[in-house]
Amino acid sequence: MTNDFRNDMRAIQSTVSEAHLSCGRILAALDTGSGDGAETAFALDKMSAQFESGALSLRNLCEKHRPEASRKAVKPQLPAISLTGRAEVNEDGWLHIALNALLPHCRYQTPAWLSDTVGRLLDDYEQRKGRPLPRFDSAMLVIDEHCDISSRTIFDPDNKGWKAIPNALKGRVVKDDDQFSLSIALVSTRSGKPACHIYLLPAQDTGDFFLMKYGNYPAFP
Repeated sequence: MTNDFRNDMRAIQSTVSEAHLSCGRILAALDTGSGDGAETAFALDKMSAQFESGALSLRNLCEKHRPEASRKAVKPQLPAISLTGRAEVNEDGWLHIALNALLPHCRYQTPAWLSDTVGRLLDDYEQRKGRPLPRFDSAMLVIDEHCDISSRTIFDPDNKGWKAIPNALKGRVVKDDDQFSLSIALVSTRSGKPACHIYLLPAQDTGDFFLMKYGNYPAFP
């Protein structure tokens, strides 16, 4: 492995060195005022290709020669918690899932218990109501955490582990979670009762949803 590693590193060094020389030639041409626009464009394309080749080679080298122990390094698992809630579909056909806990931190692995709980609540709805769940070709997913300063556990929205939720909904109530099938909004509501409210609705109803949420409708959860 050592010889292969050394040879790979030398190859990357050669590619990056060539890119560095190309950069130097462009700077020299600029300093002397030589070279026309076509020549400069060609030199820039060549330099860009060399740097890109070096970056890709380095990424492949990292995957090839990374120690086995570090390959297995993953985010720690979050201990399972007792999570309950409910799922309902309102008169407009919007799916509402309420969980009695806040979102976990994204420094942990996506917790299986979160996606499992969402799936279980969907199963419970179908069995309890005796009818299938709604299906959306294009949907808006709103994840609304209810908490206050003392009960919140994560300060920044970008640290919240919400990805288990669309994964649990994909293929069941929304056909896919790609960017043209599912839009996602992460919001917060001041409340003394910590909970996570999940809404899935047709994309065209997004304006109506936020009008109801922020329009002081007393029945809106």
